[in-house]
Amino acid sequence: MPRDTREPHPDKLGGAPHGKDSVRLELRLLTCAALIERRIAGRFRDTFDTTLPRFDFMAALDRHGALSLGEVSRMLMVTNGNVTGLAQRLKQCGLIESATDAEDRRVQRVRLTPEGARRFKAMAAAHEGWIEAMFSDLSAAEREDLLRLLDRAKHSLREEAHP
Repeated sequence: MPRDTREPHPDKLGGAPHGKDSVRLELRLLTCAALIERRIAGRFRDTFDTTLPRFDFMAALDRHGALSLGEVSRMLMVTNGNVTGLAQRLKQCGLIESATDAEDRRVQRVRLTPEGARRFKAMAAAHEGWIEAMFSDLSAAEREDLLRLLDRAKHSLREEAHP
């Protein structure tokens, strides 16, 4: 029987050093992010009859005051169409209102209404408690280590994207 002299197929990762570890890391990060997002989304739905994107929209307004929809879109990293739909629903619920830009009256901005600010404050407090509970099995030192490592990973990802 003749011996197989073909070159072995390179691995799916192109032979990158530590490639499989990097893929495992990526999958683990994606899994953790999906688990957190799914759990938080369910709690917002069940507790406040709202969605995570609506909470994120309101959080941007709480942090920055009145914003244009384009600014909200960039902050949330979603399309203008998604932000427009979210804004319409939040306005219908009386949680945000339009505000004229002080410098350019053609620019429409939105801001939290007093009711929106009150509801957001309650949602933010609950959110903080949910996140605290999710990570309660980690010690303070482990949380600090994880934050430090994730900061390094974020820096590495940004550097790789902009060599």
